[in-house]
Amino acid sequence: MGEVILKTNDLTVDFKIKKNVFGKPDRLSAVQNVNIEIRRGEIYGLVGESGCGKSTLANAILGFVPITSGSFECFGHTMTAASKASEWKEVRRHMQTVFQDPYSSLNTRFTVWQIISEPLYIAGERDERVLRERAAALVEKVGLSLRDLDRYVFEFSGGQRQRIAIARALIANAELIICDEPTSALDVSVHSQICNLLLDLREEFGLTYLFISHNLSLIKHITEHMAVMYLGEVMESGATDAIFADPRTPYTEALMSAILEVNPQKDRERIILSGEARSPINPPDICRFANRCPRVCEACRTMPLPPAVSVGEDHVARCHLIGKEA
Repeated sequence: MGEVILKTNDLTVDFKIKKNVFGKPDRLSAVQNVNIEIRRGEIYGLVGESGCGKSTLANAILGFVPITSGSFECFGHTMTAASKASEWKEVRRHMQTVFQDPYSSLNTRFTVWQIISEPLYIAGERDERVLRERAAALVEKVGLSLRDLDRYVFEFSGGQRQRIAIARALIANAELIICDEPTSALDVSVHSQICNLLLDLREEFGLTYLFISHNLSLIKHITEHMAVMYLGEVMESGATDAIFADPRTPYTEALMSAILEVNPQKDRERIILSGEARSPINPPDICRFANRCPRVCEACRTMPLPPAVSVGEDHVARCHLIGKEA
């Protein structure tokens, strides 16, 4: 297996929000004690319901939101809440992101070559000829033509805009690309095109992806490892094949049951979760899934979620029921 290029250590992100009626600031717990490892050259999947903290975790790694506690190790640096701007600048040299919405993530006043070369400009390159040449070298690799370099993004479809965004992520020779639901805002007809492009570019440039998605079928198809998040906490993580073959937490089981089955002869019981997700504001120190879990026990309602334990080869999970199965 490849070397670990990103490892989070109890990474936590909280946000202070408006004061409650007693005058104390409320705490919104977005990411809580997350531990994941991403190895060089792999595609690591991050899944969970909307609002579970997937994008906030990615933004903390990129330095877009501050870390509250914990740390992550990345490309020889250990980043914490106390890390200096110079350290973040050095780490960001190795990372880029492809955002979810190609319509709002690209500057409509820039031409294509200006958008693609912007990371190099920010890094200090001021020679317009060099910037344009570097953009030209990438534009065809993402499925566009040299004629597109001087066009504006409002002239392109959503899929074409996302290709421009991918080229922008590659131009600074980043090693880790964070893909935050890169296909969810696109027509279904272009989903596979963008995914195949990302896979081809990984082979050509030796890239590593952190791939955030709601599409479990896609995650199963393209990732080697994955983590399942619920309300800021990782419930289960490890090898993708192991998790899909034998989900060990009730939440992961419910997620897997929602995957569309294309084989009409195969019967699958859909697990419908009752109740509403718990508020992430000042959450009690118990299992956050307890009020929706179909197999809830007394420990779930009174005790914190236990540490992750091994439940198979390259497969760990956090649940009070582990080890108590009949």
